[in-house]
Amino acid sequence: MVKVGLFGIGLDTYWAQFDGLLSNLKAYQEQIKNRISGFGVEVADAGMVDNPIKAREAADYLKSQDVEIVFLYVSTYALSSTVLPMAQKLKVPFVILNLQPVPQLDYAAFNRLGDRGKMTGIWLEHCQACSVPEIASVFNRSGIKYDFVTGYLQDEQAWTEIEAWTEAARVAAAISNNRLGFLGHYYCGMLDVYTDMTKQSAVFGTHIELLEMCELKKYRDKVTEAEVQSKIQEFNTAFDVAPECETAEIERAARTSVALDILVKNRNLGSMAYYYEGESGNDYENIVTSVIAGNTLLTGKNIPVAGECEVKNAQAMKIMAEFGAGGSFSEFYLMDFKDDVVMLGHDGPAHFAIAEGRVRLVPLPIYHGKPGKGLSIQMSVKHGPVTLLSVVEGKDGVLLLVAEGESVAGPVLEIGNTNSRYRFSVGAKQFMNEWSKQGPAHHCAIGIGHIAQKIEKLSSILGIDFVRVC
Repeated sequence: MVKVGLFGIGLDTYWAQFDGLLSNLKAYQEQIKNRISGFGVEVADAGMVDNPIKAREAADYLKSQDVEIVFLYVSTYALSSTVLPMAQKLKVPFVILNLQPVPQLDYAAFNRLGDRGKMTGIWLEHCQACSVPEIASVFNRSGIKYDFVTGYLQDEQAWTEIEAWTEAARVAAAISNNRLGFLGHYYCGMLDVYTDMTKQSAVFGTHIELLEMCELKKYRDKVTEAEVQSKIQEFNTAFDVAPECETAEIERAARTSVALDILVKNRNLGSMAYYYEGESGNDYENIVTSVIAGNTLLTGKNIPVAGECEVKNAQAMKIMAEFGAGGSFSEFYLMDFKDDVVMLGHDGPAHFAIAEGRVRLVPLPIYHGKPGKGLSIQMSVKHGPVTLLSVVEGKDGVLLLVAEGESVAGPVLEIGNTNSRYRFSVGAKQFMNEWSKQGPAHHCAIGIGHIAQKIEKLSSILGIDFVRVC
């Protein structure tokens, strides 16, 4: 389970001055800890840090816990000298929680207390905002990354944002621990797809495993008839298998699918990019022309597979998968200017778990731009909100490019490919122009739901740029 850090800050001078203040602030911090723990992460709580000595002790503790991010709870006014040593030592993103106990102080009841000492203690219990600009000033001058969540303890909008931070931390850890298989080679001449694999590993932490077609063939040669029949049953469960699919083609795809499962298991892969051609009629061509069904099953199980050896898009698909949004392999198909929609889809593997209705497994007499023929997937992405994500490798580094839109009903191209109709708030023309200007490859990952805010938080954790088109 992913670990996140938590600590509260205060000023030790106050505790002897105002009876009950410290215990109340600790109780609020315990509420925060329990709520964050409910988001499926482990919380390493360093307690109340109220002087620079405790700050260094707390930093040592959180460092030992290997936390992905740290939530800094501003419980009352605290000196920035209490915070800086922790940020300097931990070197992970800080999310500053400016959470008041209540949305509004009961001013009349407060002013009726009549005891200015007691009143000051209650005010200090609610003065979280006092330290926020001070901490920001010091962090800015020190080059430390941070963000804010401002609200109150029962503020659901604030908690939605905090949960998004925990999700982003979990995804960052998953991508960092992911092993991405690279099977075959790039599509020759597709220059936008070529990538710097060292840079991908440096930015995301992903290990890239270079695979050989002969290894896949070795597993395929050993597949039993019982395994083939079991896989065909899985095809029939996951897909609507078109009656015109030849038995020999179904068996060929099933045999390859079993081999792909073995390859993924033996190499401990969490995603894969592939492409291969080979000489006409050879064993490797036989394999690569029968991978679509098996790769679609893997993708639907959150082991995304990108065609044309698009490593960057395999990364994007994995990010979407870890956010629980799916992540289907797509490229731009055509524009419908009358309906103001853009159509995106792809031949090859799809994410069957985010389909609108049942996914069809259909025969193709020819794979356009690729050798051979075989089975393919016909599906559209579920109607409703969607997010497009591209991992862009530009001249200045890697960035995450995002657009939110809607998958809408309407006619699609029934050519044995995935394709869907997408509408964007900025309109089809502006979307197309603004998206393309960022210099992505022609592929992208499409997931269900609007999750741009979560992806932006992931980019912050990773320390890379984020661009949102709409």
